[in-house]
Amino acid sequence: MRATLMMRTLEELYAIGRNVVITGSPGGGKTQLVQQTARNIGCHFIQRHLPTMPVEDFGIPMIDQPQLYYKIPDWFPAKGSKWDDGKGGILCLDDRNGAGNDLQKALANLQQERELHGIPMCDGWMIISTGNRTSDRAGATRVLGHLANRETELELETNLDDWRDWAILAGVKTEVVSYLGWRPNNLHDYDPQRDGGNPTPRSWVEGISDVLGTVSPEAEYECFKGAIGEGAAAEFVGFMRIFRELPNPDTILMTPTTAKVPEASATLYALTGALADRATVKNMDNLCTYLARMPVEFNVLAIQTAVRRDATLCETAAFNKWSTDNQDVLF
Repeated sequence: MRATLMMRTLEELYAIGRNVVITGSPGGGKTQLVQQTARNIGCHFIQRHLPTMPVEDFGIPMIDQPQLYYKIPDWFPAKGSKWDDGKGGILCLDDRNGAGNDLQKALANLQQERELHGIPMCDGWMIISTGNRTSDRAGATRVLGHLANRETELELETNLDDWRDWAILAGVKTEVVSYLGWRPNNLHDYDPQRDGGNPTPRSWVEGISDVLGTVSPEAEYECFKGAIGEGAAAEFVGFMRIFRELPNPDTILMTPTTAKVPEASATLYALTGALADRATVKNMDNLCTYLARMPVEFNVLAIQTAVRRDATLCETAAFNKWSTDNQDVLF
């Protein structure tokens, strides 16, 4: 299931309090999708990474004569706790099938009865678990059968268009978005046999976009190969050399009828991203004038990216004219 449809489905299942498990390839963006869903709903979001949690994190047994009781952890959205404010929320249990059977057994009552050691969960909360597919050989094990029967399972499909929409709004660096437009197969190329890192939606954000600009260009390859692997890192560093040698986008936007239009596809992808990043209501006329001189696929890509960043661009006369001129391509 594509990310856009899955978010809509999660919002619908949230309304009825149905437990959900999301499966997909490692690094495919499952947790980010759940977090974005919580933002869309406007509810609380709690995330726990299960493989790194000891069983004790689900409640510490306390002896208080004449009976035994459990101290409930602060992260649990219990009735009467700070989380019980009427806002509702999503409890995200990450990498559930990477946890051992002992921990999965400790989760059983939480997922089946929505309570922890007899303490009920707040009303208006939903439990979403995430997990890698066993076929990816990334440490995932089978989920206990009685848990799987109490939830809806959805499998996340990695899709560049969905990821790009999310990435633009999330502030992922333009260079990364532009590169993956040029090399879409590198968005997600997970191979458990590969030494080092793998290109995944998560590694492009956390390992590349978050690091880009903080280290010198000379150190980028060494820093990036551990996140996305040697091949993708070498190609991305080469793309960055092209990106840094682009003509100044501001100069292009001041001279849209005479500024040179590059021919190489990598350079066109890099320039498309840079121009879309500079688009404003004031320079929209000049932007459309220059883009009309580019191959149509880059013309359309630049405008689509620009309006995703700033929807007010759609209200300009230049955008309306551009839509009319390109209606055969758009529709």
